[in-house]
Amino acid sequence: MSRAWGGDGGGGAPAGTAGARPDEARRHNRAALLRRLHVAGPCTRATLAAELGLNRSTIKAVVDGLAEAGVVTEAVPAQRNGAGRPSLMVLPEPEAAVVLAIDVRVEQVAMAMVGIGGQVLGRHSWNLHHRTRAPGEVITHIAESAQLLADELAVSARGAAVSVPGVVRRDDGFVHEAPNLGWRDVALGTRLAAVLRIPVQVANDAELGALAEHVRGEAHGVDDLVYISADRGVGGGVIAAGRPLRGTRGYVGEIGHLVVRPGGRDCYCGNRGCWETEVGEAALCRALGLPEDTPRGVIVAELRSLATAPLPGPLDEFAEWLATGLVTVVNVTAPDLVVLGDLFTALPPAVVDHVRTQVHERSLVSRAVGGTRIETSPLGRDAKLVGAAELAFEPVLGAV
Repeated sequence: MSRAWGGDGGGGAPAGTAGARPDEARRHNRAALLRRLHVAGPCTRATLAAELGLNRSTIKAVVDGLAEAGVVTEAVPAQRNGAGRPSLMVLPEPEAAVVLAIDVRVEQVAMAMVGIGGQVLGRHSWNLHHRTRAPGEVITHIAESAQLLADELAVSARGAAVSVPGVVRRDDGFVHEAPNLGWRDVALGTRLAAVLRIPVQVANDAELGALAEHVRGEAHGVDDLVYISADRGVGGGVIAAGRPLRGTRGYVGEIGHLVVRPGGRDCYCGNRGCWETEVGEAALCRALGLPEDTPRGVIVAELRSLATAPLPGPLDEFAEWLATGLVTVVNVTAPDLVVLGDLFTALPPAVVDHVRTQVHERSLVSRAVGGTRIETSPLGRDAKLVGAAELAFEPVLGAV
C-alpha cells in the first residue's frame, strides 16, 4: 500500500520574478508551485497565489499547464465548509515524478521509490553481513533491487540519492571513508550512476537526517537546527539559516569525533575519548550491561523497558556524556532545535529530560536564547531515507 512519509513539510517558494525572461519566469513559477505542493501538500489556487506572491492569472496558467502534463489534478475537497461552490484543491500526481531513495546503514540497506508529495510507492530492504558489505556487492544489489521495484511498480526514477554513514565528497559522491562499513575511497556516486543510468547524489547520513527533519519532521519551520544520530557511531547534520552547512567539498558533520573525555577510550579516528566512544551503540550497550555486539532490536527493547525508570540509573553516566557533547555543539552552532535520531529516539524520557536540563543550564548560548529545544525524531529509522528522497527531488522538481 502506498503511503506518505508524514508531517506537513515546510519551505515556501521564493516569490517574484521581476526582470526574468518569460520562459525563465514560467519555469521558475512552475518549479516553485510544484515544490510547494510537494512539501506542504494540496491546497487551493487562491492559497498558492497568496503564498507564492503571484497573481491569479499566473497561477491559473501554471496549474493548467501542469494539469495538461499530468503532473497535478484538481478535485473537490473531501470536507466542505459552508455553503456555495467549494474551491478546488490542487493535488500533485505522485507518479508524475519519481525518485529512488537509498539508505546504506551498517547492518542493512533500505530503499524506496518515492513520488511527488513524499508518497512512498514501494520499498525494499536487506541485511548486510561481512561478505555482502563490500562496495561492489552493495552496488550490484542496489541495481538489481531498483530494477525489481521499478518493474513491480511500473515506474521509472528520474534521479536517486544515497545516504552513507561516512565522509562523503558532495561534488561527485566519492566516499572518502566509511569506517563502520569498512569502506575507503569508493567512487559510489559515479559507479551507481553508471549502473542505474540516472543522476545519483550521495551524502552523509546525518546531513540527510537533518534535511528530512527540516522538510518533513520535528524541525519543520525551523531554520537553525542540529540533527544528531546514534548508530554504530555518532554523526551530525546542521541546517543554518535554512540551508545545509556542508563545509569544504561537503566534508562536514563528524560531530561524533569531538573529544569529550581526554584520555578516554581509543577511537578508530586516532583520537581518544571521542564523543561517539561515550554515547555510540557500543557505549550504550556497556551502560545497559549488554555485550557490545548485541543486536539493535535487543538494545531498543532494553531501552523501552526503562521507559519509566528515573535517574540516577544505568544510563546516568551515559546521559552526562551525551549532555557534555551537546553543550559544545549548542555553544558552537547556536541552533533553535536539536533533534536526536536513530538509537537516541529509544532513550527513556527521564534521560532526554535530564540532558535537556543540563544543556539549558550549562550552555551559554542555550541560556541566551531562552533554552534550545531538544527533541527526539518522529521519523525514526526512516529519517535518512526521507532525506535521501528530498535530496533526489531537488533537481527533479525543477525539470518536471
